[in-house]
Amino acid sequence: MTKNRRLIIPAVLIGTLLIVIAIIYWVSTAADLPSFFPGHKAGSSTHHFKHGIAAFLLGLACYVLAWFQTGPASGGAARTSGH
Repeated sequence: MTKNRRLIIPAVLIGTLLIVIAIIYWVSTAADLPSFFPGHKAGSSTHHFKHGIAAFLLGLACYVLAWFQTGPASGGAARTSGH
């Protein structure tokens, strides 16, 4: 896997943003969501838990991407000679 260290900070920031969005979905009713959020519906008392789960999982995926980008640049030291 090719390492691109320039992806670490954007991946962490986007991951954090997605997890904040997940929390907003979990604690807000559809009527209380910002109007630009998918699932916003004026007067609705439902919660969009599935939207929150999706945002949370995407946020975790961004964190995993950032984590993998912080590893060693080459796998030469981790390879075994096969003996």
